[in-house]
Amino acid sequence: MILLSLSHAAVCIIVCVAGLVVGLGVGVLLSSTVMRNALTKKGNELLEEAKEKAEVIKKDKILQAKEKFLQMKADYEKETNERKREIQKLESKIQQQQQQANQREEELRKKANEVRSQQQSVSAQQENLHKRQAELDKIQDEQKKLLETISGLSALEAKDQLKEMMRDEATAEAMVLSREIVEEAKMSANQEAKKIVLETIQRTAAEHAIENTVSVFNIENDEIKGRIIGREGRNIRALEALTGVEIIIDDSPDAILLSGFDPIRREVARLSLQKLVTDGRIHPARIEEVVKKVEKQVEQEIIETGKRTVIDLGIHNLSPELIRMIGRMKYRSSYGQNLLQHSIEVAKLSSSMAAELGLNPKTAKRAGLLHDIGKVAENDEELPHAILGMKTAEKYKEKADVCNAIGAHHDEIEMETLIAPIVQVCDAISGARPGARREVVEAYIQRLNKLEEMAMAFPGVVKTYAIQAGRELRVIVAADKVSDTDADRISFDLSKQIQTEMTYPGQIKITVIRETRAVSFAK
Repeated sequence: MILLSLSHAAVCIIVCVAGLVVGLGVGVLLSSTVMRNALTKKGNELLEEAKEKAEVIKKDKILQAKEKFLQMKADYEKETNERKREIQKLESKIQQQQQQANQREEELRKKANEVRSQQQSVSAQQENLHKRQAELDKIQDEQKKLLETISGLSALEAKDQLKEMMRDEATAEAMVLSREIVEEAKMSANQEAKKIVLETIQRTAAEHAIENTVSVFNIENDEIKGRIIGREGRNIRALEALTGVEIIIDDSPDAILLSGFDPIRREVARLSLQKLVTDGRIHPARIEEVVKKVEKQVEQEIIETGKRTVIDLGIHNLSPELIRMIGRMKYRSSYGQNLLQHSIEVAKLSSSMAAELGLNPKTAKRAGLLHDIGKVAENDEELPHAILGMKTAEKYKEKADVCNAIGAHHDEIEMETLIAPIVQVCDAISGARPGARREVVEAYIQRLNKLEEMAMAFPGVVKTYAIQAGRELRVIVAADKVSDTDADRISFDLSKQIQTEMTYPGQIKITVIRETRAVSFAK
């Protein structure tokens, strides 16, 4: 029983194990089959999907290729059409040019035909002209012979007489024309005078500037130059800074140049140097002390000079500032003439002339003294010195007739009183006096002699006289050798020669005198 139970149990176990093995095998077989089928299905799906994608890509590429082909075709057609249009334009242009060329060729043919016809007509006219010229020459010869027979003169003699008559007429016309030109030139004399003044300034400006802007300080020996310069130039720099002038120390023996436009500053520098050299102590502190003292001294001298001038001339009730400006005139010059001396001369001349004319001599003297006051005015207004002087006089309550005389003495304004022309004339007299302005007596005499010699060089001139300080030249000619027309020509030619060869202030009047005197005696 037990054995049967054991065997039955073993059989059951075996059967169970076998069933389990069989089940496992069947399971494995079934799972592999299922997996195979799943994989096959998945592969088929992927393949189908790939085929679909490939088909889509293929269609896209085909579409892109077609679009590109169409685009290229459109571009090609566009380019082809543009080229066709250009070719058509060129063809039309060529056709137009060909038409124009044909038209020009036709016009040239017509012109050539016209030129041929004109040449033929000109040839015919020339032949006619030659025939007529021959006839005219023949007639002219006959008339010439007839005229020679009637007049009793040959053709050459008649030609000489005609030339003489024409020359006289041309000379007379030329002199009339020259007079007209001179009259026209007088109308523009103001502009011409300005040009002459500018040319004169160009010739003489450098010399005048050197003379008017430089003072000379004499020293005993060259050793003093080193002391004036100082260590590393400190003394000379201090002196230049304090006085406002340039101190030029060069190779000139025993001399130092003081250069500056303001003559008062130059005078301050000169007196300061004189005191420093005399004292012997030359250093920046001492220089500053001396310059201040000298400035006060010069200012006091200016005031004293103005007061003395006013007292000497008997002028009263003048503004202190005007008195100071009169003193400053001492250190100014006008064309080399001291401005204070010139103003005193004008004041005295104006007073004398006003007294002779029955006018107020005191007013004339006052205006004459102040006429150039604008040259020493300290303001920087850009005005002529006459206008500036008039404004200065008005500022310090001078009378209207005095102010007008100051402003009008160079014709900048209209003259309103009789004092004004007196001051103007006296100013000219003082400036024109021989030797007054940069002209020594020897040079003055040489100029007069040269004027007379230039006039004597003309044919027919008997005597010459240079008068009015060389401002007028009188020429006396022989009446039997010089005609009225020749006298005009001598006057004109002499004025041009003087203007070309000489330098002179103002103008020179040339007067040619031709007279016939009949003298007889009754006995």
